[in-house]
Amino acid sequence: MKIGVIADDFTGASDIALTLAEGGLRTAQFIGVPNGRAAKQVEAGVVALKSRTAPVDEAVADSLAACDWLIAQGATQIVFKVCSTFDSTSEGNIGPVLDALAARLSEEQVIVCPAFPENGRSVYQGHLFVGDRLLNESGMQDHPLTPMKDADLRRVLAPQSHRTIGHIPARTVAQGPLAIRAAMPKGHAHVIVDAIHDDDLRKIGAAAKDRGLLCGGSGIAIGLPTNFGATAATPSWKGITGPGVVLSGSCSRATREQVARYAARFPSFEIKVADAVAGAIPAAQIAGWAVSQKSPPLIYSSADPVAVEQAQTTFGREIAAIAIERLFAQIAENLRAQGVLRFVVAGGETSGAVVQGLRADVLEIGPRIAAGVPVVRSDGLALALKSGNFGGPSFFEEALALMEDTV
Repeated sequence: MKIGVIADDFTGASDIALTLAEGGLRTAQFIGVPNGRAAKQVEAGVVALKSRTAPVDEAVADSLAACDWLIAQGATQIVFKVCSTFDSTSEGNIGPVLDALAARLSEEQVIVCPAFPENGRSVYQGHLFVGDRLLNESGMQDHPLTPMKDADLRRVLAPQSHRTIGHIPARTVAQGPLAIRAAMPKGHAHVIVDAIHDDDLRKIGAAAKDRGLLCGGSGIAIGLPTNFGATAATPSWKGITGPGVVLSGSCSRATREQVARYAARFPSFEIKVADAVAGAIPAAQIAGWAVSQKSPPLIYSSADPVAVEQAQTTFGREIAAIAIERLFAQIAENLRAQGVLRFVVAGGETSGAVVQGLRADVLEIGPRIAAGVPVVRSDGLALALKSGNFGGPSFFEEALALMEDTV
């Protein structure tokens, strides 16, 4: 293994795994820290954790365990993969995990860049933009678990970390890898690096050739495979046909649009938070309804921000989230038992719950469905694990169709 990735959620893991696979590295995604060794042919290993919203101590412990395992497989560079919208709270988990990994790997300076230009995420003057909007004006300010109220990544990271927070501006990045290296501050620092275009990320990747630790979104990996002699490639895929389903727990603007479009054309079932908390509708009943449909149905809990806030006020944020995730995991388990083979899943927390419900351990990375979203295979199942804001309006239909194609 050459590159090891620690991803703080399951959709983000698939996202960066696709970037590395398209960069020409033989890539595998692991669900949690494996017990045994990785296959010898794996050049990039991505360990998917469910640590983005976990308690800080748990997130740190799990991330260090993943780091130790990846190093034991031969990885010479570790990437801490976070969301391209830098999802976290003032308590963490990005800062505490990054501090712990830097200490474990004896890295005094760490490049931090969540930019992903292809999906509209850019960093300029240390501020994160989503399209032409600052992060805190993009809809992320309404995220039910990690509301992002500030676009200045220096101010976001500073209260989470014991280290100093540095910054390298776009004008320095434009001068190339040597300029980036020269601008790295001395001492214990996490350094926010601007990136507006993919070419900026390639320059950052070249500047990071000999660094043991990086932090960013999937875009941070664009410039890394060439450091290991890899060339671009399209991952192969053998189609999987059979019953399909769409499961959505994301409340992002993009997903709500996707849900509305799909529900207007195909059977849909909405899960209310109150019903999930009360256990009013058993998972087996919902799964039974799903498999009785003639076309792939949609099961969703993707309410608008006002409805989400009302549910959190009534039940508590953690109780509501746990109830929804547990129900999706149970639904997925029941659907698999009844022969469903294609799963399209929207939302990081939902994807984590579904993958655990399906008892998937290792994911084979296939071709892209949309920027940042590959189709993946696990034990005869086809899955698409989509971050909330990714994909176009018809993403669900496109994902289900690609799963059946052979590439």
